[in-house]
Amino acid sequence: MSKETIKLGAVAYSPSVTVVWDIIKKYFATKDVDLECVFFKDYRAQVKSLVAGDIDVAWNSPLAQVEADIKSNHTCGYSYMRDTDLDRKSTFLVKKDSGIKGLEDFKGKTIGFGAIDSPQARLIPLEYLHENGLEAGKDFTEKTFDVDVGLDGDHVGGEVDALQALKDGKIDIAVTTEINRENWTKDGTIDPSQIVVAALTGLYDHCIFTTRPNFPENLKKDFEDGLSKMDYNNPEHKEMMDLEGLKKWVPGRTSGFKLLENAVDYLNFF
Repeated sequence: MSKETIKLGAVAYSPSVTVVWDIIKKYFATKDVDLECVFFKDYRAQVKSLVAGDIDVAWNSPLAQVEADIKSNHTCGYSYMRDTDLDRKSTFLVKKDSGIKGLEDFKGKTIGFGAIDSPQARLIPLEYLHENGLEAGKDFTEKTFDVDVGLDGDHVGGEVDALQALKDGKIDIAVTTEINRENWTKDGTIDPSQIVVAALTGLYDHCIFTTRPNFPENLKKDFEDGLSKMDYNNPEHKEMMDLEGLKKWVPGRTSGFKLLENAVDYLNFF
């Protein structure tokens, strides 16, 4: 019996990406699935290939998932996520002595966002402000820190730069994820006696596997069965999971992309 073949796309945004997928590919070979990994320079190219059916599955940013859904006329599907992709928030940081206590104080201020295509550090926060009656270019000045555009914020570069600009007094408010804020507080990057949270967005989900139009259900099932059986207690699996930031693959959902879908519509992003 010949092995099943699944072409999987991933964006090579860091050297660790190839290590992650080499481990997953080796694991799937033991399940009689030949996982053929195709690497892309950015998510726009990956989505184009997925919608065209040149690859079967893509490990997508939330923006790429929304883009694939739109550009396939809602015929692309979805699969698993990381346990850490569920129920995230983004945060608006200010200096404690700035006098900015909440959204009511944002008018007239300069807000530093991550890259222009970052769901968590720009698009969703802009939608959150819009929903609360604050419009970019009218109620506040938007400044983006455009690091690695095309990688959909799959890095902290722009958010690091925004935080530094806040510390330097070049902007009034900086946007990052709540996870980053927690990590930066632990490692000393943020002094909580100096920098505090002024507002938090609603909950949203992050990365997800997107499937091409007409991806066979039997292949999807085998793919998901394999992912669900990866075990954090297995040292080789643990290496991959630590690099990719998860402890378990879990069934995906699309309800967590609603804020981003609204943001894409509001900003006419695509």
